[in-house]
Amino acid sequence: MESLLQVVLLGIIEGITEFLPISSTGHLLIAQHWLGRRSDLFNVAIQAGAILAVVVIYRQRLWNLAVHFSSAENRSYLYRLSLAVAITVIGGFVAKQMGLELPETVAPVAWALILGGIAIFAVEAYARRQPPNDALTWRVAFWVGIGQILAAVFPGTSRSAATIFAAMLAGMTSRPAAAEFSFLVGIPTMFAATAYEAFDLYHSGHVADENWTELGIGFIVSAVVAFVAVKWLLRYVQTYSFTPFGWYRIALGLVLVATTD
Repeated sequence: MESLLQVVLLGIIEGITEFLPISSTGHLLIAQHWLGRRSDLFNVAIQAGAILAVVVIYRQRLWNLAVHFSSAENRSYLYRLSLAVAITVIGGFVAKQMGLELPETVAPVAWALILGGIAIFAVEAYARRQPPNDALTWRVAFWVGIGQILAAVFPGTSRSAATIFAAMLAGMTSRPAAAEFSFLVGIPTMFAATAYEAFDLYHSGHVADENWTELGIGFIVSAVVAFVAVKWLLRYVQTYSFTPFGWYRIALGLVLVATTD
């Protein structure tokens, strides 16, 4: 029962933090510091659960992109989406082959949270001086892909923060447009990462060692909570900036620095 409660808590944490610019991986690492470390497949799978929520929310947009490929606008969007995903997949594969993994300590995440909070202030200050722009250019797609790699290599960076703010700095200063592209790029990226971890687990012969019941529960909880979180965030960015998330990151990072050895 205790283990099940831990799984539910981790699913809730992932669902809330995956799309807010506060680092889901960082929060999971912090939580697992006290709740016990989970497998890489579990961590990636509950992230995929959160991504499933985006599939549901953007189902009409995804359907339109798929069935109206003849539209020049849709083709342009899909080509740029593909570039960002390709950069992420290649960069993620290289990072995996280099053996880059989540740190065992909280300190690196704490500093990443603080630096990320400062970065949010800088990006918002830049965006306020620019005219609203929702154009998806090749430059935006390229830097969003780089942002995803950065988030994968440095836990605490936040995938959503890195990609949204990379898009804004590259010229897509409209927060709703940047958030939408960030979320859509995350769909194939996270599902591919889950498939890779599952294949790696199968190849290593450790399939029987994974608790598939707990993984499934974590996946479902994360998906449900993320659905609510994304719906809220999409309404929020229509009117407000990301600055409060910067303050949150800095406050949490300082608390962690002060309370960890």
